[in-house]
Amino acid sequence: MPRIGAAPSAHRPPAGTGPRPGTGRAAWHRWANAPSLAWLLAIVLVSGIHRGIPASGWLLVHLALLGAVTNAILVYSWHFAEALLRLPVPSRRALAARIGLLNAGAAAAMAGVVSGVWPAAVAGAAAVGAAAAWHGAALLLRLRRALPSRFRSTLRYYLAACALLPFGAAAGALLALPGTDGGDGLHARLLLAHESLNLLGWVGLSVLGTLVTLLPTMLRTRADDSAEPVARRALWVLLAGVGLAAGGALAGVRAAAGAGVVLFLAGVLVSAVPLARALRRRAPVAFAPLSAVASLVWLVGALGRLAWLCVTAPDWDALHEALGGLTPALAAGFAAQVLVGALSYLLPVVLGGGPAAVRRRTETLDAGAWLRVVLANGALGLYLLPVPSAVRVAASVAGLLALIGFVWLAGRAFLGRPRPLPAPDRPEAPEPRQGRPAGSGPSTTGASVRSRLGSGAVGLAVLLAAVVAGVAADPSVLPVAAGGSPAGAVGGAGGAGVVPTGHTTTVDVAMSGMRFVPDTVTVPAGDRLLIRLANKDQTAHDLVLATGQDSSRVYPGRSGQLDAGVVAQSVEGWCSVVGHRQMGMVFHVTVTGDPRPSAAPAPGAMDMPGMQQSAAPSAAPAAQHTPYPAALPPVPASTVHRVTLTVRDTVTEVAPGVTQTLWTYNGTAPGPVLHGRVGDRFEVTLVNDASTGHSVDFHAGSLAPDGPMRTIDPGQSLVYTFTAIQPGIWMYHCSTMPMSLHIANGMFGAVVIDPPGAPAVDHEFVLVQSEQYRGAAAHGVPGIADPAKIAAGTPDAVVFNGYPNQYDADPLAVRAGERVRVWVLDAGPGRATSFHVVGAQFGAVWAEGAYRLAPGPGGAQAGASQALDLAPAQGGFVDLTFDEAGHYPFVSHYMVDAERGAHGVFDVAPAR
Repeated sequence: MPRIGAAPSAHRPPAGTGPRPGTGRAAWHRWANAPSLAWLLAIVLVSGIHRGIPASGWLLVHLALLGAVTNAILVYSWHFAEALLRLPVPSRRALAARIGLLNAGAAAAMAGVVSGVWPAAVAGAAAVGAAAAWHGAALLLRLRRALPSRFRSTLRYYLAACALLPFGAAAGALLALPGTDGGDGLHARLLLAHESLNLLGWVGLSVLGTLVTLLPTMLRTRADDSAEPVARRALWVLLAGVGLAAGGALAGVRAAAGAGVVLFLAGVLVSAVPLARALRRRAPVAFAPLSAVASLVWLVGALGRLAWLCVTAPDWDALHEALGGLTPALAAGFAAQVLVGALSYLLPVVLGGGPAAVRRRTETLDAGAWLRVVLANGALGLYLLPVPSAVRVAASVAGLLALIGFVWLAGRAFLGRPRPLPAPDRPEAPEPRQGRPAGSGPSTTGASVRSRLGSGAVGLAVLLAAVVAGVAADPSVLPVAAGGSPAGAVGGAGGAGVVPTGHTTTVDVAMSGMRFVPDTVTVPAGDRLLIRLANKDQTAHDLVLATGQDSSRVYPGRSGQLDAGVVAQSVEGWCSVVGHRQMGMVFHVTVTGDPRPSAAPAPGAMDMPGMQQSAAPSAAPAAQHTPYPAALPPVPASTVHRVTLTVRDTVTEVAPGVTQTLWTYNGTAPGPVLHGRVGDRFEVTLVNDASTGHSVDFHAGSLAPDGPMRTIDPGQSLVYTFTAIQPGIWMYHCSTMPMSLHIANGMFGAVVIDPPGAPAVDHEFVLVQSEQYRGAAAHGVPGIADPAKIAAGTPDAVVFNGYPNQYDADPLAVRAGERVRVWVLDAGPGRATSFHVVGAQFGAVWAEGAYRLAPGPGGAQAGASQALDLAPAQGGFVDLTFDEAGHYPFVSHYMVDAERGAHGVFDVAPAR
C-alpha cells in the first residue's frame, strides 16, 4: 500500500529525519491546515454566545461542515493525490487560491444567512461551488497524467464529490431564499436534496474514499486485498444513491428519496467490509482510529433512520421536522468526528520534523483518547435522546468539552516545536512502512490498557455528572414517588391533587409573527400535555411555562416540543428570548375541570393579583376587534359644527384579551375626530353620563378656561363654543385633576383644521399616539389606569388610535403613486414620538403651525425627511408617496414604544 502520510518528493530527506518544521511541506501544511482549526475554534466561540446569534444552530452546523470539514477535504484530497499518483509535486499556488476562494465563499454564505442578506448567501454559495469545481478539474488533470496505480479509485471518489458540491451549494442558496418555507413541503424537499448532495455526496464520498487506505494505516495494519476492487464497485452504488435521494427529494417523491438513502447505505456497508477485516486484525485503541470507526457507526445509524423516515413520514413537513433531529448525528457524530480523528493522525505526519517530533505530536494528540471519545459520543447520544432540556444542555456542554480538548491539543501540536530526543545509543530504526510515523503507535502494555480503560471510565463519570447537573437544574424531570406521573406537571409538582387520566393531549402550535398560534389551548385536568412547536418566523423562539418546563430554542424552519407532564391547573407561558414576551409571545394553558387558580409565574415574572394585562402589546387583535377608523372624516359643508360629546364609563378591550374600564368621549378612545377649516365655529355639548366628574379642553380654541373647561358632575352638561383660528391637528382632553389619569384612561381626541393652500392629496389618515397604564380589576369590574404606573412612566403599551398594532392586522390601504397625508398627534400623557414610515421618505413635513419641509411649486417634492418628532400635545402631518407596491410599516421610532404597540402597516397596491 502506498504511503499516504507523506507525499512523495524528488528530494526526500534522509530516513529518520523528515521535513523540518517551517520549511517545505511542513510550512505548507501549517498554512493549509490553519483554516480548519480556525473554523473549529469558531464553533467553540459561537457555542458560548449562541443565544445572541440569529440562526445559531444552522451556523454551528455550517461552521463544522462548510468551514472545517470542507477545508480539510480540499487540503487532504490533494495531499493523497500526490501520495497515490506518485507524480512530482507541482506548485501549490493554485491550491492556495482555491482554499482562499472556498473560505471567502463560506464566510459570505454564513454571514448572508445569519444576517438575512440573501445576495451575500448566494454569492458565497457560488464561490464555494466554484472552488469545488476548480479543485475537481485540477484533480482530473493529475489523474490523467499519472500511470496506473493501486487505489486509483480513491481519486475517483474525490472527483465525484467535487462534481456534486456545486449542486448542493445551489440547493443551499435556494434554502436561504425567502419564501421557500411555505406549507407545500418545498423547504423540506430542498433540505433533503441539500443534505444528500453535500453530506452524503461531498463529505460522505470524500470520507469513504479516504478511509479505504487511511483507516488501515491508522490501525498499523495492511489494507485488505479486496479493498481497492470493493471501493471501485461501491462508488457506483454510492453515486446512484446520492442521485436518487436528491432527485426524489426535488421531485417530491419521498419513496424515491428513501430508496436513494437505502442505496447509499448499501454502498457504505459494502465499502466497510474490507475495513471490518482490517479491524479484526487490529482493534482500534488510539484516538484517531477510534474516532473514525465511531463516525462510521453514526453514519450507518443516521442513514437507517433517514431511510425509515422517508418511507413512514406522512408528509414533507413531518419529514422536515424529523430531519432536525438527524442533523447532529450526521454533522457531529459522522463528519466532525471523522475530521478530528483524521487530523489527529495526519497533523503530526505532515508537520514532520523527524520520527521524534512526529512521535511527540502523536502522543500529544492522543492524550486522553478514550476520555474524549466516550465524552463526545456519549454526549451526542444523550443529546439525541428524549431527555429534558436541562439534561440536553448539560450534554451539549460535555460534548463541547471534548471539542475544546481537541482544539487545545491540536493547537499545541500545531504551534509548538517538539523538543528533540536525546541522541540514541543505538542505530535509529528504519523508517516504518505503511506511512506510520516511527514510534507513533500506542502502547499495548497492560498498564496502557488499564490507563485507557480508566480514561474511558472518567468520560462515563463526566456524562453521569452532566445528567445529574441537568436534573439538579430542573428537578421537575424526576417522577413522583407515588403514581409515577411526571413531576413538573402543569400546576405543581407532579400535578398533585389530580388523578392522571392516562390520556395524552397533543397540540400543534406555530410560532409566527412574534406570537403563538393558537395562543391558548384547553386541556382536561389529569391529561398529559404535549405541545408540538413549529417555528414559521424569521428568528429563534422557545416556549417556557410558569411551572418551569421549556422547549429549548426552536430555530426558523425547525420544530420542537414541550412535554408539560400531567396537567393539574391552568398556567401561563411565554417566549424567553429577550424582548419577545414583551412583543406578544405569550401562551395560555386552560384546564377544564380545574377548581384552582392558574399557576404562579416563575421567579422574576410579574404577579399582580387581579391584573388583566397578560396579553403582550403586539399580540394579534381578537377576531371580533373593529379597528378605529384612521381615515380623516370629510369636512362638513356647514361652517358651524354642532357636536355632542357624551362621557361614559366604557368597558372595552384595549389589547387582545385585556379589558379595562375607560372614560371615553362617545364610547371610544380616542374620541371622535373633528374636522374643519380655519374660521369654522364649533358648538360642542358635553354630557357627563359617567360615574365621576369630567371636563373637556379644546386646544383648537383660544378662550378663558374658567367656564367652558370646568368639571361637571355626573348627569350635568355644558356647551363649549370656540372658533378655529389657526390650522393644525389640535388635541382635546379632559382637564379634571389628576389630569394625567383622565388622559391615560381614554379622555382625549383630535381636531384637524386644514392649512389653507396645502396641496391636495389622495388619502388622509389620522394617528393619535397614546399610552396604556393598565390597572387591576376591582370586585369583578375591569380596572382603570394605574396612577402608580403613570407616575413611574412605565406604560404597558404605546398605541396608535387606542389599540396596539391594530393596523398590522388591518393595514391602511393605498396605491403606489398616490399622495398620502398622515396627521399625527401625540396625546401622551407622558411620552414623545418620532413618527417614521419604513421604506418611505416624507416629501413635506408640517408641525405646530408651519412647514418644516415645504413642498415645491405645484406640490412637487423639494426635499425629504425621515421622521416627525412630537412632544405630548403636539401634532403635525407628513405627505409622502409610495413608489412601488408593498407593505410599509409605520412606527414610533422610539423603538421600545414601537415594540410596545406603536406600530402599523401601509398596504400599498400596484398603481392603476
